[in-house]
Parts: sequence; structure tokens; C-alpha cells
Amino acid sequence: MRTIIYIIGVVLAIIAVLDIFKKPIGIIGKIICSALVLLTSWIGLAVYYLYAKDHITEWFK
Repeated sequence: MRTIIYIIGVVLAIIAVLDIFKKPIGIIGKIICSALVLLTSWIGLAVYYLYAKDHITEWFK
């Protein structure tokens, strides 16, 4: 069971990072957002998918 949860987390993290790198923001912003999502595990993924996904471009104008 733990392995399945771990794999789901890794897949969601990869999808989130790929989505971040598609956003029209600078490379430093992409690296910062990606690092935050990857370093904060499930909390970072939840914040990204529930709130930050729609607001990242506003934050890094």
C-alpha cells in the first residue's frame, strides 16, 4: 500500500513540475516553484493543485 501511495506522489510531482515549466514565467520562478513543490511533498502538491496553479503567473510578473 505504501508503494502505491509513493508512486502516486511521484507521478503527481512530475506532472506538477512539467506544468510549472510550461507557465510563461522566468526560469528562476520556475525553479523556485518546482523546488517548493518537490521539497514539501504532499502539502506542496495540495497547495499547488488547489491554489497556486492558477496564480503562479501573477506572482512572477
